[in-house]
Amino acid sequence: MLVSERIGQFFVEGDSGRDRLEYTEYGSGDAWVVLLHGQLMPRRMHQPLARALAAEGLHVVTLDLLGHGRSDRPADPLLYSMTAFGEQVVALLDHLGAPQAVIGGTSLGANVSLEVAVIAPERVRGLIIEMPVLNNALEAGILTFGPLLFAARFLPFTVNGLRLLTRPIPRGLVPFWVGIGLDTLDQRAESVAAVVHGLFFGRVAPSSRQRRGIQAPALVVGHPIDPIHPAADAAMLAEEMPRATFVRAHSILEWRVAPDRLNRAAVGFALGCWKAPRRQRRTGR
Repeated sequence: MLVSERIGQFFVEGDSGRDRLEYTEYGSGDAWVVLLHGQLMPRRMHQPLARALAAEGLHVVTLDLLGHGRSDRPADPLLYSMTAFGEQVVALLDHLGAPQAVIGGTSLGANVSLEVAVIAPERVRGLIIEMPVLNNALEAGILTFGPLLFAARFLPFTVNGLRLLTRPIPRGLVPFWVGIGLDTLDQRAESVAAVVHGLFFGRVAPSSRQRRGIQAPALVVGHPIDPIHPAADAAMLAEEMPRATFVRAHSILEWRVAPDRLNRAAVGFALGCWKAPRRQRRTGR
């Protein structure tokens, strides 16, 4: 089934001025779903899932958070935090005129989704959480993003050089996920350093106490043999949240290369969130 796709933009005000964020809408209607990308990845990574959800009648929006994709990429680390990203999602809902949405994401996007559920629980109809980064991922996260921060800050030619090499490659001539990889490498050293610095030295996710207070239904997807996103973190999160269901992916790549099973789970969950009567939620602050 073909669905309409539209690109839009809106602006957020911060201490350093006005920043532009870009998004894509798939489908239409009042049953909103917002999908959020992984760290340094573009919103286009969720295009296949967005199309699958929209084909079932959901109104899906994928957002490039600040510092990512086609949104502005300021070089100030103070602009980047999980709370700031959560507030950007709320600003997107306000811009769209969406009272509520199912909020979902991968890795960084998963943690930002949790943040939205804490700072604006009344706006969250449900959560789709893939690969959250919590307690068990700390060491792997340091090993992965510490060198990246060092390279972007002190060896900027490494990041900028990759951008010069990868940007000219036409995305339409390569397989979809190769194109996503090329888009992820299309970075500027100063903005990469700012994003990683801001997230590296801020809080990674809401506290366990706050997570236990999240009343929205949740679908939590964990991956086996994934050191940066341990399945133990996803399983722990599903145990913490009172209305969560845990689904174990068959592999790290299942949702990317053989998505049908997990797409069905996500579609069924999102539709169920919108068919269920709206519940009164207590805040998780």
